[in-house]
Amino acid sequence: MVQVLYYQSPMGWFEIKGSHQGIASVKLVAQAGENSLGVNDLLVDTARQLDEYFHRERETFDVLLDWTGSTSFSQLVWMELLKIPYGETTTYSAIAKKLDNPNAVRAVGMANRNNPIAIIVPCHRVIARSGELQGYFYGLDMKRKLLELENPERFVVQGSLF
Repeated sequence: MVQVLYYQSPMGWFEIKGSHQGIASVKLVAQAGENSLGVNDLLVDTARQLDEYFHRERETFDVLLDWTGSTSFSQLVWMELLKIPYGETTTYSAIAKKLDNPNAVRAVGMANRNNPIAIIVPCHRVIARSGELQGYFYGLDMKRKLLELENPERFVVQGSLF
């Protein structure tokens, strides 16, 4: 049975959905809805880990993920995303090459766009080969904020040095 828990982060409300089998989605929503009755420990632990992440107390997540219904290609991309270290970035083309399919850059981008588990599966750490921020479901401002959170020295906001 799928349950829902809402978590208020410094960047807004996140809706966490999952069951005892794993977390199926973490997505930014405009406002909190109603939490499921008797929310399981996995959802509560996921909210705690997200809170630690947003307060720079956690760099990796330790939760079960449930990608049921997703394509095998998307799952391969998401597994590569999980390998990107905290505070670092990679490119869409680098992921395509790691999957032995260098022509699949756009497909990698689509898998990122369809990633149902925001933050935990860190698609925000993927940038264009040129180094530019590109293509984040929640917008480039949110992507920059997440990258700044993880690596403030590298992704400092213009004019915020002093």
